Amino acid sequence: MTQNWPRNRLLLALPSRTLKRLMPALEHIRCQREQVLMDADSSLEHVFFPDSGVVSVVAVYEDGSIVEMATIGREGFTGIQAVFGAKKSSMRLFVQIPGSAAKMSRAAFTRAMNAMPAFRGLMFAYVQAFMEQVMMSVACNGAHSLKERLARWLLMMRDRNDDDVLPVTQNLLAEMLGVQRPSITNAAGELEHAGAIERGRNQVTILDRQRLLAESCECYQLVRERITSHLPKTYP
Repeated sequence: MTQNWPRNRLLLALPSRTLKRLMPALEHIRCQREQVLMDADSSLEHVFFPDSGVVSVVAVYEDGSIVEMATIGREGFTGIQAVFGAKKSSMRLFVQIPGSAAKMSRAAFTRAMNAMPAFRGLMFAYVQAFMEQVMMSVACNGAHSLKERLARWLLMMRDRNDDDVLPVTQNLLAEMLGVQRPSITNAAGELEHAGAIERGRNQVTILDRQRLLAESCECYQLVRERITSHLPKTYP
C-alpha cells in the first residue's frame, strides 16, 4: 500500500508500533454507493475502518423501510458489537457516500483486542463516542425541526468528506431522516434560500458552512464536543 494508507483516524491514533503489528490483518477495499457491507441478522465476519466516504447504520423494519441510527466515517469503525465478542450483526451497514476502507476479519479483530492494550483501549473509547452519537440522534429526532436535523446531517457528512460537494440524493436524505420526499424538498429549499446549500442533480453542495451551522440545532456541536472528549484526534 502507499505510505499514506490507512487514512482512518482511529487507526492513525494508535502508537506506530501497534499499527505496524496490525497492518498485515488489514485489507484495502473500495466501497461503492449503496453497497451493503453487512445486513441485519447476518454473521459478523468483518469490521471496516473507513478511509473515506460514509457508512450508514440503519434499523430495518418488517416492511423493508429503514431509518438511520448513526453514521460512520474515517473517525471510526463498523461492527462495534465485535468489541464485546458478538458474532452476529443486529443492524444493516450500507455505503452512503462511496470511498474506501480497511477491512479486517472479526477473528483478527478479536486477537488484536486481546493482545494489544492500546488497540483495545481505543476501540472502547470509540464505542463510547459512537453511543454518544446514537443517543444524541434519538434526542434530536424528537426535539428539533426537520430543517435543523437536515443541516446537522449535512454538517456531519462534510466532516467526513474532503469536498463541499456531497453525492447524495433527496430520496436518500428522506430515507435517512425517516420522512417523505416532499418534506425533505421543503427543508432543503429553506436551507438553499438561506444561502447555505445548493441542490443539484444527485448532489448537495455546501456553499456556506457557517450559515449551515447557524441553521442547525445545537446537537451537531454537542456531538462533536463529546466525541472529541473520547477521541481527541477525531477532527483535524
